[in-house]
Amino acid sequence: MLIVTSNEIPGHRIDAVFGEVMGLTVRSRDIGSQMLAGFRSLGGGELPEMTRALYESRQEVMARMVNEAQQRGANAIVAMRFDTSEMGTNWTEVCAYGTAVYVLPLGEGEPGATGQSIYLTRNAGQNAGQQASQPAQPQQPPAPPVQPQQPAPPAPPHQF
Repeated sequence: MLIVTSNEIPGHRIDAVFGEVMGLTVRSRDIGSQMLAGFRSLGGGELPEMTRALYESRQEVMARMVNEAQQRGANAIVAMRFDTSEMGTNWTEVCAYGTAVYVLPLGEGEPGATGQSIYLTRNAGQNAGQQASQPAQPQQPPAPPVQPQQPAPPAPPHQF
């Protein structure tokens, strides 16, 4: 999943927009870490306990945002931002948000193509060619199901 803070991805064309996606968490600071950080703040410098908590929170909200984007059929997020705020004296809200999109790399000769996008389009073409050139393997008939199969979930509204 490509995630960028810009509104565009160089060398890619946005083919579909799925809307805003976000990840959110509210964390409380445990009293031990808070007291230790308070003592450390008297001397100045970094507060490793608080840094670790904020880093973990950001990783968690990013994963939630990516999961929501993937469920919508996106392969990229543009205009990604973080937002944090204090809620009361011991709670911190951390939010990651952006716009879920489906992007296509631009190939050689297309206006705006980059070295990376050209590489991606060539690599995709080679992979498709390799799959087509391999002889088809004989397929075995499927074994009868032991239990009745559940119907497949509906496909996302926009497939590429």
